[in-house]
Amino acid sequence: MPAVHLADGDLNYLLEGDKQLPVLVLSNSLGTDLHMWDAQIEAFTQHFQVLRYDTRGHGKSLVTEGLYSIEQNGRDVLALLDALAIDQVYFCGLSMGGLIGQWLAINAPERLKRVVLCNTAAKIGNPDVWNPRIEMVLRDGPAAMLALRNASIARWFTPAFAEAETAKVEAVVGMLAATSPQGYAANCAAVRDADFREQIGSVSLPLLMVCGTEDAVTTPADGRFIVERVKGAQLVEFHAAHLSNVEAGAAFSQAVLEFLTH
Repeated sequence: MPAVHLADGDLNYLLEGDKQLPVLVLSNSLGTDLHMWDAQIEAFTQHFQVLRYDTRGHGKSLVTEGLYSIEQNGRDVLALLDALAIDQVYFCGLSMGGLIGQWLAINAPERLKRVVLCNTAAKIGNPDVWNPRIEMVLRDGPAAMLALRNASIARWFTPAFAEAETAKVEAVVGMLAATSPQGYAANCAAVRDADFREQIGSVSLPLLMVCGTEDAVTTPADGRFIVERVKGAQLVEFHAAHLSNVEAGAAFSQAVLEFLTH
C-alpha cells in the first residue's frame, strides 16, 4: 500500500475511485485499521474519490514513542492531505475518528466541506476507564490485545448481529488483536485526553451525527449533545452498537451519502 512520509514515520493510506470526483476521507476507530470501511467503499466510490488511512499506531502506519493526542492525529490528516495536494475534503470519522473530525472542524474548517461524526462524543469516557486499559496493554502486550478483542465484540456489536454475522465480526475484531499494543495504548491516551465540549459549538460546517441506539460507549445522548450545539446539525440513528458502519451496512452508507451529496 502507498504511504506518506511524515517527519517521524510513514502513514499508510488507500486512495480509490475516479480522480475527477471530490475526496472523502474516512477515519477509523480505536483498535481498527482502514479496512473497517470495506463495506462502504463500493457505494462511496460512486460519488467520491475515497481516501482512507491507518491512524498513527494502527495497521501499517507508524508507531511512535510516547502518548498521542487527537491534535497530533488531526495534524497527521492535514499532512496527508498536503502530501497528496488535496485542498478540501469531505470527512467521515467513527469513534476516535470522530474525535479527529471534531478537532479538524474546530481547528481547520477551511479544509473540510462537510463532516460526518459517527458513534463518537465531545468527550469519550473518563480516566477511570482509560488508565487501567493503558496500564494493562503496556504491561501484557499482545495478550492484552487478545483479551480486548474478545471484550470488544460486546461493545462493538449487538448480540444478534454478533451471532448472525460471525465473519464480519471476526474480520473487524481481528484488526484489534493485530494492533500494536504500544500504538493502541498511546491512542487510548489521546481519546482519554480529548474534550471538545466547550469548543464544539464553534463549528459552523454542515454536520451529520450518526448514532447507534445500542451503543453503550458513545450513546445517542452523546450524539444529541453535539447536534444541539452545532447550528443546523443533523442526526440519524441506527439499530446498532458502536460500529454502526459495519452493523448497519448499506443503510449507513445510504444515509451518509444522502447528507454528503445534497
